[in-house]
Amino acid sequence: MPKSSYQKLKLLYIKRILEEKTDENHMITVPQIIEELERYGISAERKSIYDDLEALRIFGLDIESVKTKTTGYYIASREFELPELKLLADAVASSKFITEKKSSELIHKIESLASTYEAKQLQRQVCVMGRVKTINEKIYYNVDTIHQAIAQNKQISFHYFEYTLDKSIRYRNNGEKYILSPLALSWEDENYYLIAYYEKHSNLTHFRVDKMDCVEILDKKRLSLPDQKEWNAADYSKKVFNMFSGQEETLRLQFDNFLIGVVLDRFGKDVSIRKVDDDSFIVQVDAVVSPPLLGWLFSLGSNVRVLEPESLKETMRKRALDCASLYEI
Repeated sequence: MPKSSYQKLKLLYIKRILEEKTDENHMITVPQIIEELERYGISAERKSIYDDLEALRIFGLDIESVKTKTTGYYIASREFELPELKLLADAVASSKFITEKKSSELIHKIESLASTYEAKQLQRQVCVMGRVKTINEKIYYNVDTIHQAIAQNKQISFHYFEYTLDKSIRYRNNGEKYILSPLALSWEDENYYLIAYYEKHSNLTHFRVDKMDCVEILDKKRLSLPDQKEWNAADYSKKVFNMFSGQEETLRLQFDNFLIGVVLDRFGKDVSIRKVDDDSFIVQVDAVVSPPLLGWLFSLGSNVRVLEPESLKETMRKRALDCASLYEI
């Protein structure tokens, strides 16, 4: 077989050709493989291709062959099946926290896991036309830095910004960096949130990761939560609505039966439920009382009733009257 500077790469190029050009609906023959190799400046003989295909099979590549007038070869199975790749591509395309630029880059990388024919099916619009997307390209690095800090048990510092009416950025905290102990990252309402212990206020607080800037890991050990031996991110997220801080209370709420799915989606299947009658049930949950909680309760209208605590009942009454006063004739 003729030698060339690329000859040692032949096996790798055959693997690439099979992965890019074949699937169960598209096969390639040995002469076609030889033709493709010539595009890379590699010459090959028919017999050597058979040997290479067998070597790739032994290596673990799932190469199948189909005999008709000629013999065609294709990759029968891959690390990710096409439906799985579609799911990943859809998730990336519709995620609010991923910028349009990064969405395009990630989907292109996902496409490389399929054949060129199947990759075309990943270019789909999944309710993303005109969708609000984050504009902070640093979010990916922020997430990685926060994960590193948690793994290293270190504190972090960062600037936190908000938008002004002219859509410019303004740093909070008088431009000073926040210094705190990261506990976890939470996905809520299509945004990434950092949950952290803030020593300045001696409590837990939340920050939108896409609004964090200049995140750095400090050479300081994370501080432990006061008077709290264990902390569970999943349990905490159930209690907090839209990552708003507030006072945690034990709530007793009475729902109409048809809302059971809504309640389980919100609080999980471990929530305490007691049947009242044929039309309603009562749940008892620990939750942080905040504006989003009130909004959630109001969104359910007369199909939910606050039984306890009395302070929440009074807050609901006042908010209802305040809203009604805006529409009085």
